[in-house]
Amino acid sequence: MPAGLEIAQAPERLDEGTPEERAAFGLFTVTVGAATLTQGFDSFVNALRPGPLVSGYHAAEWFAWNWWRLRWEPRSSAPEWWRAHKMSAIGEGYVWPNLTIFSDGVRTALLAEPSARPDAKPFRYLGAHPCVLPSTEFEAAVDAFIPRILGRLRDQGVAETSLDRIWRDVLAERADPDQTRRRRLEALLGRDPDEIEDGAVDRLVADSASLGERAVEELAADHAGGGDLLTATALEQLAADRGIDASPRDAVRLAPGTELLSGPHAPAWRLGAEAAKALREQERLGEEPIADPKLAELAGTEARALNQRAANQAVSFALDRDPSHSRVVLRSRWRNGRRFELARLLADRIVTPPYGRLYAATRAYTYRQKMQRSFAAELLSPFATVDAMLAGDYSAEAQADVAEHFQVSERTILTLLVAHHRVEREELDEDLAAA
Repeated sequence: MPAGLEIAQAPERLDEGTPEERAAFGLFTVTVGAATLTQGFDSFVNALRPGPLVSGYHAAEWFAWNWWRLRWEPRSSAPEWWRAHKMSAIGEGYVWPNLTIFSDGVRTALLAEPSARPDAKPFRYLGAHPCVLPSTEFEAAVDAFIPRILGRLRDQGVAETSLDRIWRDVLAERADPDQTRRRRLEALLGRDPDEIEDGAVDRLVADSASLGERAVEELAADHAGGGDLLTATALEQLAADRGIDASPRDAVRLAPGTELLSGPHAPAWRLGAEAAKALREQERLGEEPIADPKLAELAGTEARALNQRAANQAVSFALDRDPSHSRVVLRSRWRNGRRFELARLLADRIVTPPYGRLYAATRAYTYRQKMQRSFAAELLSPFATVDAMLAGDYSAEAQADVAEHFQVSERTILTLLVAHHRVEREELDEDLAAA
């Protein structure tokens, strides 16, 4: 297991409860390097502890049952999302860590927050700085923790349990490419395994052959946040009714040999920003705003795509018919929004490997969508120039002036400032909450 993340359980004695609970009772800790995400104040011993005394059986069962969603489902505003991603949902009579875990598909975030009440008892969590690491490291940590709990059960004479059955099923699904595809789609839809038999997963699997498997996963993640589940047929109809002609062949590409950050250690925002900087330099765009005709030219479409009012759907997309013909549909009612969406689709085309013929810009928080947003922000409003124009004045009024200059939203400028540590993230959170 990688040294970065460790989920551990040090044995302690428990004289009551089920055999499973007693066998796996102990000090539960989650650490990332030198950071302890489970540290808190234990009122029973009146001292700090690296973690609470709980039964690791319940923790292992929660990790196993929610494995697919923890591994693949991004953060979402869906009402029941927290049950699969917050350890406090485990219950079973214990005070579990106030720890939220979610993935964008490439990187996993672990957010350890302090207990809501400063006088919380019997265990008051202190919280820790957010940790983000490759999702494969999270996967490896869980893969190490659950067998240790199962080993503890066997050592204590506890035979077949619910945990054994759930984990055996998860491992079998992970070994089967077809089952893996279905479970990933369910997770991106915000569903537990085999939760709802409404044909949604079957439709997405069928559409993958036409649209591309990775693009269909982006549609699934958008649907989990409350959007319509767009099928290939619906997308074809929208493209025909509302789309503007485009030519994939005419869209700009980064020159061969252009080196970009890659791999799970590269944050999505950094990949997008670096790609946008490389494109600006390659196309000699300078520091000025990109005019509509030029932006459309870069994307291989016509400037009128930026003037057309939105169709009534939640996703912007480009749908290719062949290497020379495509249709672009933009969602936003506002011109600045359409400019941003077209830049996002350009990012999807030049940064993402060509998995299929659909390129989608959605509201989800997958790695691909975060990369798109960062690319669009940097392409349309290069940070170095934004920062120079602001000259240390990060007031809302100054940000609005710069946003107007570059023809982007004020939120785009604020997001850039947060990403580059010019303002605190709380300002962005407040802005989003008020939206």
